[in-house]
Amino acid sequence: MTGSRRPSALLAMAAVAVAFAAADTYVVVLALPDMMATQQIPVTELQRAAPIVSGFLLGYVAMLPLIGRLADLRGRLPVLVLCLGIFAVGSFVTAFSADFGSMVAGRFIQGVGGGGLVPATLALVADLYPPSRRAVPLGVVSAVQEIGSVLGPLLGAVVLAVWFWQAIFLLNVVVAVALLVALRVLAGSEVPADGARARAGLGSLDWLGLAALGLAGASYIVLVLRPSSLQRDLFWGRLFIPYAGDSDWTTPLGLAVVGALVALLLRCTFARRPLVDVRAWVGALRQADVLGALLIATVLGGIVLAFATADPAVQLFAPEGHWYLLGAAVALVALAVHLGRSPRPLVDPRSLRERPAWGALVVSFLVGAALIAALVDIPIFARTTRYPESQLMAALVLVRFLAALPVGAWAGGLATRRFGAAWVAATGLVAAACGFALMTRWDDSSLDSVVTPTAALVLAGVGFGLALAPVTTSLLAHTPADAHGVSAALAVVARMIGMLVGLSALTAVGLHRFHIAVEAGRSPAAAALVQEQTVFAGAAVCCAAAAVVALLVLRGGADQTRASSHLS
Repeated sequence: MTGSRRPSALLAMAAVAVAFAAADTYVVVLALPDMMATQQIPVTELQRAAPIVSGFLLGYVAMLPLIGRLADLRGRLPVLVLCLGIFAVGSFVTAFSADFGSMVAGRFIQGVGGGGLVPATLALVADLYPPSRRAVPLGVVSAVQEIGSVLGPLLGAVVLAVWFWQAIFLLNVVVAVALLVALRVLAGSEVPADGARARAGLGSLDWLGLAALGLAGASYIVLVLRPSSLQRDLFWGRLFIPYAGDSDWTTPLGLAVVGALVALLLRCTFARRPLVDVRAWVGALRQADVLGALLIATVLGGIVLAFATADPAVQLFAPEGHWYLLGAAVALVALAVHLGRSPRPLVDPRSLRERPAWGALVVSFLVGAALIAALVDIPIFARTTRYPESQLMAALVLVRFLAALPVGAWAGGLATRRFGAAWVAATGLVAAACGFALMTRWDDSSLDSVVTPTAALVLAGVGFGLALAPVTTSLLAHTPADAHGVSAALAVVARMIGMLVGLSALTAVGLHRFHIAVEAGRSPAAAALVQEQTVFAGAAVCCAAAAVVALLVLRGGADQTRASSHLS
C-alpha cells in the first residue's frame, strides 16, 4: 500500500455504500402497498408481493461467495465499483419497472450488487490496515451494515412522506453514482496512465459507452412512463407502435433500448479502454469456479426461499419450504463432492481448516439469529404496548440500541488488540444476553419510563457491537490473504442465514407460547406480551450459546493475515 492512499476516505465511501445496500433489504416494508398498487395487486393478496422482498434477499445472499471470490481474483476496488454499478442498475430497473416481473428482477439485481459490497469492503479493510489495526474498522463496517438494515424502513417513511415510492430507488441511483465517482477519484491518482487502469478492472471514462448507456436508460424510461402527450402526437406516437405483435420490445423505443445495450456490450468487449472490461471479468469468472458458485447459490437459494417466503405469524417454513430445503440438501452433497475434486474450488476447505476460522462462521450464525430479535421484535413490542398508532415512533425506540452498537464496535476493535478476539467477543455476547434477559421482564408499562428500557437496549447494543469486530478479525486473521474476499462473504452469509432461521424459529416458539397463554384465559394483549418476552428469551439463549462458542473456538492459531496488493 502506497503512502498516498487514503484508507479512511476509501473506507468511508465503502461504508456508506454498505449502509445503503443494507437499508434496501427492508426499505420496501412501508413502500410495499404502493408498489403493489402500481402492479394492480390487491393489498389483501400480500403473498403475491413476497418476491419483491425475497428476490432481493436471494440476490443478496446467493451470489455472495462468487463475488467474494472475484474480489480475491480481480481486486477489492474493481469489485466495489462493479457492485455499485449493479446496485444502481437494479435500483433503476425497480423504479421504472414495466411489470411485476421486471420489478422482482430489479430487486434481485439490487441484491446482487448490494450483497457484493460487504465482502469486498471487509477484504478492503484487511488490505488497507495491518492486522494490529484492523479490528476497529472491521467493527465499524459491520455496525454500519446492521444500522442500515434498520434505517431502511425509516428512510422509506421519510421519502414516502414527501414523494412517491419510486423516489426511494432513484435516491439509490444518485447515491451509487456519487460513490462511483468518489471511489474512482480516490483510486485514480494511484493508477498509472499506461493502461494499468483497464487491467485493474476500474475501466476508463468511456464517453461512447456512457452515451450508449444513457440512450438505453432514457429510452426505457419513456417506454415505461408512456407520456400521453407523446403518444397522442402524430410523429412521436410512432415510437410506441409495435412493428410485430403487442410487445413493447418491438416498438422503436424498445428496439432502441435493446440496440443501445447490445452496442454497449460490444464496446465493453472489444474496445481498448471500455467502461467495463468484459473480457477481463469473463476471465475472472473462469478462474472463480462457476460450477461451485452455482451449487452454493442453489444451497443458499433453497434456504432463503424456505424461510424468507414464509409468514412467521402462521408457519415456520413456506408451504413449499420442505422441497426448497430438500433441493438445498441435494445441492450441498453435490457441492461437497465438487469441492473435494476441483483443483481450484470457489471455497477451498483448507482455508477454513483452523478452528478460529470455522468457529467465526458458527458465531456469526448465532449472532444473526439473536440480532434479528432486536431489529424486528423491539419495534413490534413498542407498537403493541406504547405506540399502537405510530409505526415510526415504535421504530424510533430502537434508536438507543442503534446508537450503542457502533460505540460497542469501536470499543470492541480497541479491546481486541489488547485482550484477543475470544474474550472480547464472549464478553460482548454475554452483555447482549443480559440485555435480552432484561427485556424478558418488560411489561406493558416499561416503555413509559426512560431508564428501564434504555438500560436493556444500550446493554444489548454495546454487547453486539463488541462482538462484531473480534469475530470478523479472527476469521480474516486465520484465513489466507488471497481468500479474504470469499471468507468475508461466508461470514455475511452465515449471519444472514442466521437471521432468516432465527426470525422463523423464534417467532414460531413465541406464537406457541401465545396460543398457550390464550388457552389459559389470558387476554390477547397479555398473550402478545408473553410472545415477545419469549422471543427475547430465545435471543438471550442464542447470545449465550454464541458466547460459549466464541470462548472455545476463537482462541489459538497463528495470525496469517498479511497486507495484500489487491488495490492495484
